[in-house]
Amino acid sequence: MTTKLILTHEVTGLGAPGDVIDVKDGYARNFLLPRGLATGWTKGAQKQIDAIQAARRKREIATIEGARAARDSLQSKPVIVKVRSGESGRLFGAVTTSDIADAVAAAGGVQVDRRKIEVKNPIKSLGSHQVSVRLHDDVSATLEVQVVPA
Repeated sequence: MTTKLILTHEVTGLGAPGDVIDVKDGYARNFLLPRGLATGWTKGAQKQIDAIQAARRKREIATIEGARAARDSLQSKPVIVKVRSGESGRLFGAVTTSDIADAVAAAGGVQVDRRKIEVKNPIKSLGSHQVSVRLHDDVSATLEVQVVPA
């Protein structure tokens, strides 16, 4: 059986906010709904879909050219994140997507939404790490993050 839902947040590999999706009942009941990533679909929910999509259009970079320019500026230099670490180079905790977004903004880069940053493996050590940033549906940037002790 499948359940029809409206996404309220971006879910990698599934869709963006405002998209109407069909997923298996267990995935909806055990993952999407409890985490607030989606709501149930009804005929009267079209207003909600329109509001979510309008808000998304305001937040995202309007043109592909703008996204490509943002990608070039992000990839031009590494982002430096200062964190507390132990003597062996292990971090106390991990570097979060919010930390990366704040470091990009502090370095004078484009404003990046933390939900658009994808970290493959948790960053728990000092050094250089690669993260992906989705700037537009067709444009993504690979960002180099330098983790240094504070």
